[in-house]
Amino acid sequence: MEYKNGENRIYAINNQGVEVGEVTFVPTGEDMFIIDHTGVDDAARGQGIAQELVKHAVEKAKAEGKKIIPLCPFAKAEFAKKPEYQVVQADK
Repeated sequence: MEYKNGENRIYAINNQGVEVGEVTFVPTGEDMFIIDHTGVDDAARGQGIAQELVKHAVEKAKAEGKKIIPLCPFAKAEFAKKPEYQVVQADK
């Protein structure tokens, strides 16, 4: 699985070169973005792809010195489960 940065999104490409999932975000000001969607194709579910996509978004925020508002229900659940993500979570 390969994860790539796109325009306001990070997406997953499987070994056959097919896009199988994405996390999308909306820039909010200069130092924040909102995760508004995380999705994985039905055939690719159960492989931890969505978790990896959110993880990559967190790494992007850390690298760019930005905060994240996780509005997408999946991303919000990931932030609740992983205390290490709190460092990039915007104040609630």
